[in-house]
Amino acid sequence: MIRRRFLQQCSIAGSLLAASVISGCRGTQHAHILEDDDDNMVGSHEAGASVFEPLVRKAVDDLLARESAGSIQQAGFNEQGTFPKKICFCGIENASAEELGDFKEQLYEIIDQRIVEAQVYEPISRRFVEAGLREGRLRPDELFLPNNQRTFVAIMEQQGNPFDYLLFAKLTSGTTRSNGSDYQRDYLLTLELVNIHNGTSQKTSEKIRKGYHKSVLGKVKHY
Repeated sequence: MIRRRFLQQCSIAGSLLAASVISGCRGTQHAHILEDDDDNMVGSHEAGASVFEPLVRKAVDDLLARESAGSIQQAGFNEQGTFPKKICFCGIENASAEELGDFKEQLYEIIDQRIVEAQVYEPISRRFVEAGLREGRLRPDELFLPNNQRTFVAIMEQQGNPFDYLLFAKLTSGTTRSNGSDYQRDYLLTLELVNIHNGTSQKTSEKIRKGYHKSVLGKVKHY
């Protein structure tokens, strides 16, 4: 009886010890709030905020700065010179090696907000743009065809949302691999602004390079 009780106690103690070890191996997760002046966290496997936010900011600011300083500075307003011309942002095309996930929606909002803050153009509400595309059964990339563009323009005018420019955004990437498991990925964001009245376009691109490194034998390689 005593021997059996001793074995039972040993079994219980062993189970508790094993559970404690497993729990310790799993570790814990914690989080903290980033202040406005804190740097963005750098993603270890994909682009993330540290890549996308500066890409968008630089590309949009550069495109609008060109328009303001160039020949379209006068065309930023209508013939009466009272209202800013309207811009129709058609969304983001992702042709990179990574899925954008929830960043796709956020990038759209960031680009839209930068346009509003610049006060060079007046953006059309995204809800009206998407409704117009659905009514015309069109994809954004199909608006480069003259007939499709005219159809979309007519639909937007019927909605009471005429516009002067189409804005397209495209994200691409290029990957360079070293002999080991490390690699470099170049992210390129291209913005193209098309004047629907005369077909002229302005294009600007911004690039950010990012290196990805895997650990070797539990130690992280430094470069």
